[in-house]
Amino acid sequence: MSISDVVLVLDAVNAGAAVVRAHYGSALGRIDKAGGDFATTADIAAEAAIVDVLRVARPDDVVLGEEGGRRGREDNGRVWLVDPLCGTVNYAARNMLVSVNVALRTGTRTAVAASADPFAEEVFWTDGDAAYVRSRGGDERLVPSAGSRLVDVNLDPPFPNRDTFMAARMLADEGFIEQFRPRVVSTTLAVAWVAAGRRAAYVTDGHLRDSVHFAAGIALCQAAGCVVTGIDGQPLHTGVGGLVVAADDRTHAALLALIRGGA
Repeated sequence: MSISDVVLVLDAVNAGAAVVRAHYGSALGRIDKAGGDFATTADIAAEAAIVDVLRVARPDDVVLGEEGGRRGREDNGRVWLVDPLCGTVNYAARNMLVSVNVALRTGTRTAVAASADPFAEEVFWTDGDAAYVRSRGGDERLVPSAGSRLVDVNLDPPFPNRDTFMAARMLADEGFIEQFRPRVVSTTLAVAWVAAGRRAAYVTDGHLRDSVHFAAGIALCQAAGCVVTGIDGQPLHTGVGGLVVAADDRTHAALLALIRGGA
């Protein structure tokens, strides 16, 4: 009997998270990539575990992985976006702030998605309509909140819109300091935290369409009811790109004003 896409995305992300936990603290092989980026043997093994789960259940679907690229046919309109270990630099330095991300794109929408915290053993997931966190076998609905005033800002390059927005400028802005408290987690787990009410917002530059890193977190935030746009306030994946995801309209508007003021 075929399993549902929701069950499958949870099985896949949990398979990857189990590998990430198992390799933590071990001697990791390093695979250098372009621009000073790198993967580890844990990234490769986690992606293999995720792909194995997806392949068994959905052999005709396309899988787009951070490490292995595109696999499978391209004629059924279903693409799994897989980021097996988001926060590789953290992980290699024995920092547990990482996530495992899996999302299913059907046509132009994300149908289901999950982002796992391997060490807290939490899985943030969405069926496309609502968003939840699964912990200790139970599910709790995600409710965004700006109460923490914590805003994660991605400082990693590239910066395609440096003339309009630079994360470093935002962090030094007096208006930002008066309203918010910056955090730099260096993993897209922080995007899921906005959906969960643990962060007020998340901001990054970049071109994020079909991004294996961001697809799951964006889907979680949209399903939870967050405000999600590009850094210019335009609909996501239009305009100049980037991402501003906020718990509410007030926080979103304040961040946009800071971005425009610094341009």
